[in-house]
Amino acid sequence: MAVAPGFFVDWNGNARRTEDAGGDFVVDVDTAARYVALYTRNGTLMHEATYYKTLEDMEKKGIKAPLVDGATPWGMKNEW
Repeated sequence: MAVAPGFFVDWNGNARRTEDAGGDFVVDVDTAARYVALYTRNGTLMHEATYYKTLEDMEKKGIKAPLVDGATPWGMKNEW
């Protein structure tokens, strides 16, 4: 299943791509509702976020989050 391309903010305040969220999460995107949900492979909901089609859309809302790739670990930096 293809994931709608776009962006969301993770629980550390980083911007992530819906197509490369990392953390081995399953990503579900509802573009009409502007909603992103991340689940474990077993189906546990781990994170909910607002969907943004572009980084510029995030910036228009006043969100200044650094873009990270999927290789960046989820969790607090002191946990890595």
